[in-house]
Amino acid sequence: MKRLHVSISVKDMDQSTAFYTTLFGAEPTVAKPGYAKWMLDDPRVNFVIDQRCGAPGVDHLGIQAEDAAELRAVTDRLKAAGRPVIEQEDAACCYARSDKTWSADPQGVTWETFYTHGTDETVYGDNVVRLDELIAESAAD
Repeated sequence: MKRLHVSISVKDMDQSTAFYTTLFGAEPTVAKPGYAKWMLDDPRVNFVIDQRCGAPGVDHLGIQAEDAAELRAVTDRLKAAGRPVIEQEDAACCYARSDKTWSADPQGVTWETFYTHGTDETVYGDNVVRLDELIAESAAD
């Protein structure tokens, strides 16, 4: 079963962590400097706050796949939708290793679909995707 992913860029980690901990009634699953993640089952969401993403607000949305087959199915649907896509294998990001597909809707809202296959990274990672180019290409269509 897939899980919705929401990534929000925040100004103040302490205030935001306290707010979302209270809202969700749960401590973060992962808490690192400038990054916190809640893996919730009710609602079923992978919710992230981050200080690395840029301007405060929603940075991107996504779908977390439970396995490689689910990721391939979502990737195929993104391609069928006629939007530009960027595929990454074994990307280091968010203290984990994942295979990913990025796209953007016609308004330029960025979507990340991913399957995480390693969660023991000790650093945030070096995942670099030219999302600005993807969004510009998507919006130009």
